[in-house]
Amino acid sequence: MWESAGVAYAAILLAVVASVVDAQATTTTTDVNVTMATTTSTSQSAARSAAGTSPAPSNTGGAGVQINFETYKEVEYAGYDGWYNNRAHPEWGIADSPLTRRLPSHYQDGTYEPSGWDRPNPRTLSELTMKGMTGMGSFRNRSALLTFFGQQVVEEILDAQRPGCPREYFNIQIPKGDLEYDPDGRGGREIPLLRSRYDMSITGFSPNFPRQQLNEITAFLDGGLMYGVTKAWADALRLLSSESGKRGRLASCFDQGVAGCVEDVAGSYPAYNTIGLPMANPPPPRDHYLKPSQRFFKLGNPRGNENAFLLTFGVLWFRWHNYLADMIATKQPDWSDERVFNEARKWVIATHQKIVLYDWLPDFLGENRKPEVYKGYSSAVHPGVTHVFQSAAMRWGHTIVPPGVYRRSRVKTDGTCDWRNTTIFTSPHTKGQYFHGVRTCNSYWNSVDPHEEGFDGKVDNLAPFDGVEEFLLGLSSQVTEREDNIITEDLRGRVFGPLEFSRRDLMAINIQRGRDHGLPDYNTARVEYGLPRRETFADINPWLFNGTYVAHGPELLQNITDFAAANNWTTDKCDIWVCGLLETTEAGPGELFGAVIKDQFERIRDGDRFWYENEKNGLFTKGEIEQINNITLFDIIKSITKITDDDMQQNPFIATDSPCFQPKQLSQLDMEPCTPDYVDKTVDFKRETFDYFTGSAASYILTFMALALFIIGCIAVLIYMARDRQKREAAERNRHRKATTAKSSKDGATIFLATEYVGKKEGERSVQVKLGTGKQIKVLNDRGKLLRTIDLRNHNQLVLYVEADQHRTRMAIHVPKEYDLILNFDYTADRDNALMQVEDFLGAVEVGRRRQEMKSKDLMSSIVTKADRQKQLEKFFRIIFAQASSPGEELNGNGSHAGYNNQAFKEEKAREDISAFNSKDAKDVLTCELTRAEFAESLSMKPESLFVEQMFNLVDKDGSGYINFREFLDVIIIFAKGNPDEKAKLMFDMYDVDGDGKLSRDEFKTMLKSMMDMVNTEVEQSQMDMLVDSMMEQGGVKDREQMTQQDFINILGEHKQALSNAALNLGANVLSPGDAARNQTVLKRDNTALRARKTIIRAYQGTDERNGGVSKDRPSRKIGEGLKVDTIKVKKYTTNPVMKKFNGFKRYIQNYRLHIFWLTLYTLVTIGIFAERAYYYSVEREHAGLRRIAGYGVTVTRGAASGMMWAYSIILVTMCRNTITHMRETFLHLYIPFDSAIALHKIIAMTALFFTVMHCVGHAINFYHIATQPANDLTCLFRNYFHYSNELPKFHYWCFATTTGMTGVLLFLIVAVMFVFATQYARRYVFKAFWFTHNLYPILYILTVLHGSGNLVQEPFFYYFFLGPAILFTLDKLVSISRKKVEIPVVKVEHLPSNVTTLKFKRPTNFDYKSGQWVRIASAALGDNEYHPFTLTSAPHEDTLSLHIRSVGPWTNNLRKVYDPTKMQPDFGYPKVFVDGPYGEGHQDWYKYPVAVLIGGGIGVTPFAAILKDIVQKSAQGAKFNCKKVYFLWVTRTQKQFEWLTDIIREVEEKDKNDLVSVHIFITQFYQKFDLRTTMLYICERHFQRISGRSLFTGLNSITHFGRPNFESFFDTLQDEHPEVNTFGVFSCGPPPMTYTADKACAAMNKFDGASFIHHFENF
Repeated sequence: MWESAGVAYAAILLAVVASVVDAQATTTTTDVNVTMATTTSTSQSAARSAAGTSPAPSNTGGAGVQINFETYKEVEYAGYDGWYNNRAHPEWGIADSPLTRRLPSHYQDGTYEPSGWDRPNPRTLSELTMKGMTGMGSFRNRSALLTFFGQQVVEEILDAQRPGCPREYFNIQIPKGDLEYDPDGRGGREIPLLRSRYDMSITGFSPNFPRQQLNEITAFLDGGLMYGVTKAWADALRLLSSESGKRGRLASCFDQGVAGCVEDVAGSYPAYNTIGLPMANPPPPRDHYLKPSQRFFKLGNPRGNENAFLLTFGVLWFRWHNYLADMIATKQPDWSDERVFNEARKWVIATHQKIVLYDWLPDFLGENRKPEVYKGYSSAVHPGVTHVFQSAAMRWGHTIVPPGVYRRSRVKTDGTCDWRNTTIFTSPHTKGQYFHGVRTCNSYWNSVDPHEEGFDGKVDNLAPFDGVEEFLLGLSSQVTEREDNIITEDLRGRVFGPLEFSRRDLMAINIQRGRDHGLPDYNTARVEYGLPRRETFADINPWLFNGTYVAHGPELLQNITDFAAANNWTTDKCDIWVCGLLETTEAGPGELFGAVIKDQFERIRDGDRFWYENEKNGLFTKGEIEQINNITLFDIIKSITKITDDDMQQNPFIATDSPCFQPKQLSQLDMEPCTPDYVDKTVDFKRETFDYFTGSAASYILTFMALALFIIGCIAVLIYMARDRQKREAAERNRHRKATTAKSSKDGATIFLATEYVGKKEGERSVQVKLGTGKQIKVLNDRGKLLRTIDLRNHNQLVLYVEADQHRTRMAIHVPKEYDLILNFDYTADRDNALMQVEDFLGAVEVGRRRQEMKSKDLMSSIVTKADRQKQLEKFFRIIFAQASSPGEELNGNGSHAGYNNQAFKEEKAREDISAFNSKDAKDVLTCELTRAEFAESLSMKPESLFVEQMFNLVDKDGSGYINFREFLDVIIIFAKGNPDEKAKLMFDMYDVDGDGKLSRDEFKTMLKSMMDMVNTEVEQSQMDMLVDSMMEQGGVKDREQMTQQDFINILGEHKQALSNAALNLGANVLSPGDAARNQTVLKRDNTALRARKTIIRAYQGTDERNGGVSKDRPSRKIGEGLKVDTIKVKKYTTNPVMKKFNGFKRYIQNYRLHIFWLTLYTLVTIGIFAERAYYYSVEREHAGLRRIAGYGVTVTRGAASGMMWAYSIILVTMCRNTITHMRETFLHLYIPFDSAIALHKIIAMTALFFTVMHCVGHAINFYHIATQPANDLTCLFRNYFHYSNELPKFHYWCFATTTGMTGVLLFLIVAVMFVFATQYARRYVFKAFWFTHNLYPILYILTVLHGSGNLVQEPFFYYFFLGPAILFTLDKLVSISRKKVEIPVVKVEHLPSNVTTLKFKRPTNFDYKSGQWVRIASAALGDNEYHPFTLTSAPHEDTLSLHIRSVGPWTNNLRKVYDPTKMQPDFGYPKVFVDGPYGEGHQDWYKYPVAVLIGGGIGVTPFAAILKDIVQKSAQGAKFNCKKVYFLWVTRTQKQFEWLTDIIREVEEKDKNDLVSVHIFITQFYQKFDLRTTMLYICERHFQRISGRSLFTGLNSITHFGRPNFESFFDTLQDEHPEVNTFGVFSCGPPPMTYTADKACAAMNKFDGASFIHHFENF
C-alpha cells in the first residue's frame, strides 16, 4: 500500500524487514528475524581504547559524547542504495539485488518449485521441536536489549520477505485437530504464506538459473535503518532548514507542533508520518483492524514501528543523528544544511558499524566467535546476504525473544528503581488489570502507544516520562529468554498476520520460508561449511539432550526420535532452521548458525568500501577512527537521554551488572494474554478471520443494478421521446382535425372527436365520427380519410353501451351483423355530449336506439371489436375458398364446375369443411354476412366505388344489404371454376343495370371508367371515345349503340382467354383460389408456352407484339421491348435438390465473393486478436496473480478488451465517406466492396457491442473476485493505484475511485446510450436523438484512451489499433468540414403530391458527382449541425442540384414548412443549405453491367431519376459505356404519387433515340395481374397502345401494369432475351419488402446454371 507518490523507491521499502516476526501475510507480508546475543566478555572497545593514540571523546557523568572532528574537506559519502560501493562490481550489495547462495539450491524441479517436498509439515515440526513454557533466563544473562538490538541489525542489512508479483501462495497446511488453529477438528485449514519476491529477469527459468530471491535493501551497514535506501526517503525525514540550530537535523514531532513533544534531543521523537510515507502497516492483531499509518513516526526503516522495542532503537538513532548534527553545526557555522546532514549521517553510520561488529556481535555469538581482525577493504569480497543467513541462521535470535519487556525509571536516590506498569493507554483490552511488562504479542503495530504514554497530557494523572529512556533501562536490566529450542508463544503461534488470519506461527513460517528459498537439508549445509555430518538427531546436540542443563532435553529427544521413526524423518530430511536451532548451547548459536553469521558479517565489513576503518576512502582520519572505536552504545545512550553512569551498566548487552536488576524473569503467565484471548476469556481459535468482501456487497449490487436500470431507462426514455413526439404530432393533427371538423360541420353533419378501440394488439386510434348526411355514420381518421361507414338503412335499432363505473369515458355502438364502434373520450362530459348527439341523430333518421349502462368489464366482454370481426371474416373466407378450390372435382364439357348449379352439393361441401371448427365457430361462419364496406375492403377498394356497387348488387341476390355465405360462395366458384364465357357474362351482368340483356355504349364507358377509378386513373373524354370506338370496331359493333352478351365476348376477342386466370383477389390477408400456386417459388422450369404466359413482360404484350409485330405508330420500337416468345429455348436444368442447393451456394459465393472474403478476413482477424490475449492470459500468464484470482474471467475480459479496441478503431474506416467515395472510383473497387461500408459498419458495431457486453459481464465477475482479495495482493496486481495502507479498497473504490474504473462506467453509459438510440426504432421516431447520441463518439474514444492509460492490468496499447483509422478519419472529416460550412442558395422549391418537396440549389464549385450518388444536407433554418442523407435527382450535366424529399418525419416535415413557395418572401429568398458530399453507393455502378435492371419503389425512385437523365444525356452525346440495355421498373401504388417522375420518364422517352431504356410502370393498387378488376384495364391498355403507341393511363410509351412485379419471371426472360450476357446488374431502392423480394428472386435465379444476377439495394 503505497502512501507517498513522492518516494521514488517506495516499492522497495514497502515490504517488511526481518523483525520479531516472519509475517508473510496476504495483507502485509513480513519475515520476522529477531536476534539476540549473550556474552560475559569485556567489550572490544575497551581494548581498542587502551591502544588508541588519539584522545577519546569526552563523556562524563551523563554528559553527551564530545567528538573532536578532524575532517573538513569534501568527501565521497556512502550512497543510499549501495550502487558503486564496489567499483569493480557496482551491483554487489545494492538494494533490490539477489541474495547470494553459499549453499546449492534444492528446488524440487531444480528451478523454482519449493524444496522440502519430502519433509514433514512445518506446523507439526514447530509443535514438536519448539514448543515449551517461557520464563527461563539466558545462561549468559544476555539482556533483552541485545535481543532487540539484533532485530534492528537485521533490519539494516536484510529484507527479503516482500511477496512477489504475481502472488504465489505457499500456505502451510494445519494438521487436523490442531489445538490452536483447528480445535474443532474440521481440517482443511491453512496458514497463509506468500512466496518471496525474486529476480524475474534472469532467474527461475532453468536449473542453470534457479530462482533467486531479492534483498530489497543494501547488504551494507550503511544507514538504511536510519535514513532509508533512497535519497527521496531520506529527504522526507529531514527538517531541511538553514536556520541556526536546525541545520542538518531530522524532523521531529516538535517541529510539527505536536502537543507533548519536546525540543531537546533528550526526549525528542521523530516527526509523525503525516506525509504518508509507505511505512509497513499490517493490522495490529490486538485490535484486528487497519489503522492509519500517520500514527507512526517517520524512520528510515519502513518496519521501524513494528513493536515498541524496535521503535526504541529507531528513536535512539534519530536522536543520535540530531545530537551529532547540532555539534557539527555549532563547530562549522558556515556549512550548509546538506553538508551538516551528510557529515552527521557519516558519523551515525560509522558508530553503528563499530557497535554492531565489535560490541554486539561478539556478545551475540559468544566470545569464541569474534570477527577476524580487519585487514582492509577488498573488492573481491562479495558482501551479499546469503539465503541460509536470511532464512535460517539469523533467525536464531527468535529463541531468546522474551514474551514482554520491562520499563523502569532511572535509579533513585535510595538506589531503587520504579518498574512501570501498563495503563489503559497501553492495555485498553485488559479491563483495568495492568501488568509489569509490555506484552510482545500485543504490541505488534501498536508500538507508538507505550512511547506516547509518556507525553505530557496523554494519560490523566500520569507524570510525563521519556518512553525511550524507560525502555532502554528496562531492556538493559531484563534477562532475555534462555538459549534453547523453546520459542515464546508470542512468536510461535501469536505473531501477527493478515486480517483473514490474525495470528500465525512464525516458526512454521521460518521452515516454510527456507523451503520457499530452495534451501537444502541440514547435513548438506554443514558439509558446505566444512562441518561434519550429523547422522542421528541425538548427534546434533548432546548438551541439549542429556538433561544436565536443559531439563526437558531427554523428553524432547524422545519425541523427535519417535516422530522420526513413524514418519521416516532423518537428519538428511531435516530443515536447516529446525536442526540448526537444536544445535543451540548456553554459549549461543550452534556450530552451523555461528559459522554462517560470522561469515556474513565479516564479508559485509570487508566488502564495504565505505567501512569506517577503511582509511583509503578518506571518510575519517586515524584519530577519528580511534574516537569511533572508543564510542559504545552506552555512550550514545547517555548522549541522547538523561541516563547517567549510575542508571545503567557499561555494557547494556549483558544484564549482569545492571544497577536495577529485573524483579523476576518474565513469563507468559505473568503478563496479559495474547488476543484473541482476554484476561477473563479464553477462546478455542487463536486467530481471527476477516471477509474482504465486507463493505462491497451493497455497492456491488447497487452498481450493477443501476447499470442495468440505466439501459432500461435509456429504452424508456427512447420510448417516451418517441411517444411524446407522436403525442405532439397527434396534438397537431387534433388541432388540424378540429379546424377541419369546424369546416366539415357546415354541410349539416355532426362531427365529434374520439378514440376508437380496435383490439388488444391493435390498440386505439384517433378518429372523427361523422353523423350524417343521410342514414350513415362515418368514421374518419385524423386526416379525414374514411375508415368505416355504418349504413343505417339496414338497421331498425342500435344498442348503445355506456360505461357506468371507473372513468365513465367509454361508450360503444352495437351494430348487428357488423363489429361494434367502441369510443373513448378524454372526459365524461365529452362522452355524454357525444352520446346525446348520437341519440338525437338516430332519432332524426328514425332508427331505434336503446341505452344500456354497464360496468367497464362487462362492456368490454360484450363488444365485438374490429379485430374480432377480422378473425371471423378470415374463417369465412377460408371456408369459402376451400369450397372454391377443392381438387379432384369434375368439370362440365364447357369447362365449368360440375356441381356449380347443385345447391345441395355446395352446402354438403361447406359442412365438410366447417366440421373442422367447433360448433360456435361453425355457426359464426354460416351466419356471417358481409357489409358493403367489408366487401369493398376485401377487394382493397373504396365502398363508394362504382365497381363495388355493381358487384355488390350483383352478389346480393336477396337485396338484404348484406352478402351471406351462400351468395358469396356462388360468385367465388365462378371465378375459381368458371370458364372465360361465364366470367365475361358475370362482368356483363354487373353493368347491365336495367337487366335487359344489353349493354349500351354509355354503360360500356361506365364499366371502363369504374375500373379506371379503381386505380385512381383519369382519361380524357377524347381518349375514352377513341378507345371505345376501337374496341367496338374490333368486336364488329362499331355502328351500334347497344351490344349483346355475345357482342361483349367478341369485343374481348383474343383477350378473352385472359379471363381464364381472372380471380377476385381479396386483399393481403385473404387467400384467393390458386394463390398458393401462383405465389409459390417454383424451381422447376415450365414448358415454353407456360413460361411465356407467366413472364411479366410477355403477359403484358399484345398479339402482334408476341408475334414480333411492330406498332404502327412507332415502327422503330417494339412495345414489348424486344422480348420475344419464339426466342425462348428449352434449357437443361437439374432436378436434384442437392445440386440445386449447391448451384445456389456456388452462385452466392460467386456474386458475393468480395463481401465474403472481407467479412471472413475481418472475422478471422477479430478472432485472432481475441485469441491472442485469451491465450496470453490463459497460458502464458496462467500463474499470474490476477489470473489466479479471477480465473478465466481475466482471459475473457482481456480478449474482449482487445476485440473492443479493434472493433471501435476499425469502425472509423467505414465512416470515411469521402475516402470510400474516392477509392471506389479506382481499381480497388475490383477487390473491395466499398458499397457495403454501411453494412460492414453495422457488423463491426455489433461485434463491438458483443465484446463490450462480454467485457462488462467478465468484469462483473472479476470485480467480485478482486473485492474479496487482501489489499496488498491488489496493490501488487495494480501497482499504479494508490490507496492508504489503512484502507481496504472495496468494490466502489475500484469502480469509482480509479481512472480505469470510472472511465469504464462512463464508457458503459455512453455505449448504452449510443446503441439504444441507434436502433431502427430510434432512427425512425427520434432521429435528432440518434444524431446527437451517435455524435458522442469523440467522448467514447477519449474515455477509451483514459481507460487504458490507467494501466490497471496491462500496458495500454489501444493506440496500436486506433492511430491509423483515427488519422484517416480525421483527414476525411476535415474534407467534409471544409464543404459543410459553405452556404448554398436555394433557387427553386416545389411542393409535389404525396408530400414530396423538390429543392433545387446552386451547384457548388468543383462539385463533381455521378448519377446515383447522395449528399447530406442541413438547413440554416433548422440547425446547421443536423445533416440528413438524400439521393441527388439531378444529373451530372445539369447546372443545379436537385433533391426530391418526402415528408415522413419531424425534420422533413419542418423542411416542407420552411421551404414553402407560397410563403417565400422575395426580398429574402429561401433559407440557405449546407451540403456534404457527394458520396457513392452501388447504384452509380449501373453502367458497368451490359444489362442493368433498375427497380424503384415509392420515394426510392430518386436515385434512378438522376440515372435515367444521365443515361439519355450520355446516349445523345454518343458516349461509350459497357451498358447496352437498361430496364427501369417503377413500382408505385399510383402514378399520381410521383408525377414528377412521369415527366422525367417522358423526357427520357423523347431523347432515347437508341432504344437504350425500357420502362415498365407497376400500379400496385391490387396484388394480382389476373384479377377481374384489372383484366379489363389490360384489355383497354392494349387497345389504346395499338391505336396511339402510348399508355392510356400515363401518356407514356412505357408499359403500365396493374399489380406487383414477378421479379423471378422477369429475370428468367431476361436470360432468354440476352443469352450473350453473363452478368446482370440489379439495382433496387425502396421499402424493405420490395428489395427483399428482388433479392430473393436474384437468389432463385442464381440456383440455375446461366447468367449471374448481382443485386445492389438500398432501403429507406
